[in-house]
Amino acid sequence: MFRNNYDNDSVTFSPQGRIFQVEYAQEAVKQGSVVVGIVSKTHAVLAAIKRNAEELSSYQKKIIPIDSHYGIALAGLASDARVLSNFMKQQSLSSRLTYDRAILLSEITSRIGDRAQTNTQQYGKRPYGVGLLIAGVDAKGPHLFEFQPSGVTQEMQACGIGARSQMARTYLERNLDEFENSSREDLVKHALRALKESLSQDKELTIDNTSLGISGIGESFKLYEGQDIASWLETTFENKAEGDESGETGQAAGESMEVDS
Repeated sequence: MFRNNYDNDSVTFSPQGRIFQVEYAQEAVKQGSVVVGIVSKTHAVLAAIKRNAEELSSYQKKIIPIDSHYGIALAGLASDARVLSNFMKQQSLSSRLTYDRAILLSEITSRIGDRAQTNTQQYGKRPYGVGLLIAGVDAKGPHLFEFQPSGVTQEMQACGIGARSQMARTYLERNLDEFENSSREDLVKHALRALKESLSQDKELTIDNTSLGISGIGESFKLYEGQDIASWLETTFENKAEGDESGETGQAAGESMEVDS
């Protein structure tokens, strides 16, 4: 039996119990540039690498503020993310108008999960080809949620999705114990270092290809791009550069001592 018999729509299971349309949507997420989210006791941070399709085009928007208390970072099809972000904005505004309160992040995440899962139940529709990280601070404190095209949602302390995201996740797992008590600045530095891990060695984080979204207790969600993040990039990676230089110097001295002896 061939896969082509079971991947024409999202309501047909294969004999192995798989829905190929959902798996294709998850592959679209893996093709998107990496985004990282980290949460501490007081802050939630999103960091993303932006891509441009060609040198003549602008960089793709990767972090979208939704309400004053939270925003999202996307990996995958930006057009699908725009549909979901507009839905989230409507739901957030409805909560403020109806109940005079900011919507809980767990509630809005559950709603987009239900919306996405509905597309796997109705013939003629397809799953959203985008993964989201939803981060912010609500009445219950800072939170980070991951949304998958299948409709699965889960709360995370740190997460990375997109192309080469496994490298970023490895860094996050290695430093997981530090995040809970990290300050705002330390959390940003961890997010940038995780992004850097996912890049190939010939690429660097710059003010053009990097975005940051930060929310905290008593601090509204804000998007930082361009010159706003220049100081963070400089302070995050200058120490590492100095360490590399000292390591190279020590190695060279060791080599010269061997030669001299």
